[in-house]
Amino acid sequence: MSRRKTEGPDQVGEEAAAVIAAAPGGSCVLLENVRFHDGETSGDPELSAAFAALGDAFVGDAFGAAHRDHCSVSGAARLLPSAVVVPIVDETDLYTAEGLYLTVTTAQIADYETSAALTLKAVAEAPIPLAGAENCRMVAFRPADGGVEHLAIIVGDPDRHSPVLTRLHSECFTGDLLASLKCDCGEQLRGAIRLMAEQGAGVLLYLAQEGRGIGLMNKLRAYSLQAEGYDTIEANLRLGFDADERVFLPAAQMLGLLGFSQVRLLTNNPDKVSGLEACGVRVAERVAHSFPANVHNEFYLRTKKDRAGHLL
Repeated sequence: MSRRKTEGPDQVGEEAAAVIAAAPGGSCVLLENVRFHDGETSGDPELSAAFAALGDAFVGDAFGAAHRDHCSVSGAARLLPSAVVVPIVDETDLYTAEGLYLTVTTAQIADYETSAALTLKAVAEAPIPLAGAENCRMVAFRPADGGVEHLAIIVGDPDRHSPVLTRLHSECFTGDLLASLKCDCGEQLRGAIRLMAEQGAGVLLYLAQEGRGIGLMNKLRAYSLQAEGYDTIEANLRLGFDADERVFLPAAQMLGLLGFSQVRLLTNNPDKVSGLEACGVRVAERVAHSFPANVHNEFYLRTKKDRAGHLL
């Protein structure tokens, strides 16, 4: 696999043609900061010519599927979902590639998030008194492949037979740790723990889904675009991601392993309610969880309300 950085979408045709032409047979080429959608190459003669030179195997549904799969792999690795995919059309090259390179099937790519969530196991647990909630313990979960780890913070001793006050909190390095004013994540984290302590019990799932699932490096790229005037959703889309890349199966699996099947969900996001219920967890109640805006995050919060349907 080779990698080449481009300056932006307008440079795609020239760069792609040059990189593909120089690529060894059967290789895969990544172009950073570039996103291809099915059929978008038709308006770029140089890019179309480069793809046409690769043969019929690289067009239509085959190209679309290959590109989508590669973008899924890139996203799982917290890389920009950008790829030029070069097919292996010669049987000899296929055997050579399988011997020299790491290979993965499309089925494995499609099933990755599900299999990772379903193989989560508790691997460590310890009491950790927190400011505002001294009676706490933390449980760490890891999938069978040793991948991304998630945490559960259990406040008090929640009743397994009643809906437990629960917060699904996506990790936010800038907000949770540095008290960034660009979001309300830190306030939501500490406010949730404080409320659980006041009510006597609760579960906060601290999920490794930074930046709505795009990772910290890409969140910083999104912040750079926001500084140019794009809102939080537009910034993700311009980077090639969905507006929200998070999945809720890990949270449902963690709750099940902890013995909870019903929750009072502390959230302003209706997608969390429907997403958790789709994974088999009963949401008995949605508990509002909002905090006052400041001059730095008011546009962000307004975008979440107006474009993402958050109940603020």
